[in-house]
Parts: sequence; C-alpha cells; structure tokens
Amino acid sequence: MVASAIPAYSFFVLRRHFSVSDAGAIAAAYGSVSAVTFVAASTYLEAQGMTFGGHMVAVMALMESPAIIVGVILVMLFDEESRSGVKFGEVIHHAFTNGSVLMITGSLIIGIISDEKAAMGIKPFTTDIFKGFLAIFLLEMGLITGNRLSSFRSHGWFAVVVGIAMPLLNGSLVAAGSHLVTADIGNRFMFAVLAASASYIAVPAAMRLAVPKADPGLYIPMALGVTFPLNITLGMPLYEWVVFHT
Repeated sequence: MVASAIPAYSFFVLRRHFSVSDAGAIAAAYGSVSAVTFVAASTYLEAQGMTFGGHMVAVMALMESPAIIVGVILVMLFDEESRSGVKFGEVIHHAFTNGSVLMITGSLIIGIISDEKAAMGIKPFTTDIFKGFLAIFLLEMGLITGNRLSSFRSHGWFAVVVGIAMPLLNGSLVAAGSHLVTADIGNRFMFAVLAASASYIAVPAAMRLAVPKADPGLYIPMALGVTFPLNITLGMPLYEWVVFHT
C-alpha cells in the first residue's frame, strides 16, 4: 500500500511544477526503494546494537515494482502521447523482471533453500569485502550524477526542495504509523527507511522503456544526489527518533 500511495500523491504535487512525464518518473522513483539505502540502514542499526527481521528483505522486494506501475499508469492517464506509445503489458513485465528485482527475488529464494553453513561459506564475499564493493558502486553513481547536474540545475530549486522534503515526510509518517503493523523497533525503522528512500536503478531502467520523455537528468540526481545522502546523514536519526517516540 505504501509503495502505491507515495507515487499516487506525489504525482499530483509534482505536476504543478514538472511535465507529466517527469512527474510520473519522479513519483515512481520516490515510491520505489533503494537497496543501497536499505543496506546502509542495516549497518546503522548494527551500530546502534539493534536488529531487524530477515523478512524485511522480502518487504523491500515487494515495494520495488508497484511504484513503477503506478507511476506509468498515471503518465498514461494524463499524457495521451505516452498512452499511445507503449503497451501496458510491457511495462508490467519489465517492472517485475528488471535486473534488480530479479536479483532480490533470486536472493530470497537462495536464502530459503540454503542453510547457515552455506552462508558461512561465502561470508568473505558477502560480508567481509561488501563495504568495499559498496563504496566503489557509490563512487560510480556519484560520477553519473555529476555528469547530469547541468540538466538538474535547469529545473530550479523546487527539485532540491522535493528531494529533501519528500523523503523526510514519507519516512516520518511511516515511522509514526508503523506501530500498527509491527511492534519491533528494528523492523519499524527499516520500513520507514524503505518508505523514505528513492530508486535510482530499477526506476530509471523502467522509465527508459515506458516514459522515454522523462528527463533522467532530473529524477536520477534527485534520488541519488539529494535524497540518498540526506537519508544516511539526517534522515535515519530522525526516523529512529520518531519510531522510539510513537
């Protein structure tokens, strides 16, 4: 529900300042999730001496595709050219079969059929050097964002404001309301982080197919250059505070 509600309300706010295509792409990005932010949040929890349920990985996988579908539906409803230029079935297929979704789903299946002994066998790769790979990945994403900053700046300060306000609002609201779903502090925190994060991998891949008119120089820098660093610096302590006080 959260992954569908966020892009739905975001689209109508964004339409006031952006084109229908850009509004749909941004809404989809902020309704979907960032696996890297999820990993950073798990590290943050570990530093706080807290844990979360393994099923939250499944929650992350389930939140990836609905926002893409909702975003594309809204673009198709409000932009006649986009509606005639792409088949809805192709969008559904791509939303559930793009590389990042398949990787997460495959990881879940592997986790179900394997045991702790098997996990220990690949620990040097999955645990010991993971942070190094993560740093390299973030460096590459930073270079991509830097190359698109000129296009991002052309959209004015509203894009920056949205990139700051939207994740803080979404994360805080879900953190406050998550007690209706679970009482576990770690799970509530991770759920809030998922709601606050923005996709810069799965959504751009889907938008290139479904909404080619959307400007990747807008929604990628917003998600990666503004929202991601905001979440790992100010957002996570805020969501943790809300969880503990609601």
